[in-house]
Amino acid sequence: MLLASLSFAMMGGFAKVVSQTLPPVEVTFFRNIFGVVIVGIAIWKVPLKQTGGKPFLLLFRGSMGFLALLAYFYIMAHIPLGEAVTYNKTSPIFVAIFAYLFLNEKLHKSALFAIIIGFVGIVMVAQPQGGTFDKYDILGIFSGIGAALAYTSIRELRKYYDTRAIVMSFMGVGTVAPLILMLITPYVNVGEEFDWVFSAFVMPQGIEWAYVTAVGIFATVSQLLMTKAYELTKAGIVGTISYSNIVFAVFIGIMLGDPIPDFWTVLGIILVIMSGLLVALPKGNR
Repeated sequence: MLLASLSFAMMGGFAKVVSQTLPPVEVTFFRNIFGVVIVGIAIWKVPLKQTGGKPFLLLFRGSMGFLALLAYFYIMAHIPLGEAVTYNKTSPIFVAIFAYLFLNEKLHKSALFAIIIGFVGIVMVAQPQGGTFDKYDILGIFSGIGAALAYTSIRELRKYYDTRAIVMSFMGVGTVAPLILMLITPYVNVGEEFDWVFSAFVMPQGIEWAYVTAVGIFATVSQLLMTKAYELTKAGIVGTISYSNIVFAVFIGIMLGDPIPDFWTVLGIILVIMSGLLVALPKGNR
């Protein structure tokens, strides 16, 4: 899991660099295309074993995962990498809420406390000016919410679908949707608030090909290592170690020129980590 977290942070570093010149929707495409090939080969070699029957929920999982990732790559280009990763790691807080609302899972006292301190942490990281969140903060929070909706749907989908099919729903949508969005961009007129969704294709030049390739490779390696980690030990332990991702991202961001986080940002990151651990540990121990 440590290696998975480092790999994920490395993906973020390369994505942050290349997002300065390529639109986030294009970076999202390159991030997923490698996974589609690898998972596609796995499905071809060993056919899917599943009952199916929930195609719309499968599409919902893929769409939410894609939009969360798109927002994540967009904010990377505009805010410090450590803060972007912290927003993305708020997903366990929202998973606890959505599991209670949609799957009738119990919300324990520790989870309620976790949700409260998690939201306090989000506010400290965002540090809203005049009491309002800016565009990047809103999209950062949305990346956590979107990921949480995707993760929550997996809890239902795993009863009907092979794991590879669930993964492919995310990577498949994350490959096809960006292509469609880039194709229709010249024919639509959208405001600045939707520039994170619509962008024309920009042909990568020189070293940019190496960057987008690194994004895809590190993302795929991270997924494989994380999956193996969850196979080998308790989810609570793996979930705890996964927060090292934020630490790696902060250091990689500083190496790329991000400012050193101030006291309130660091405190907010710590609260978000604590909230995630409070949600994850009881389930992992059970």
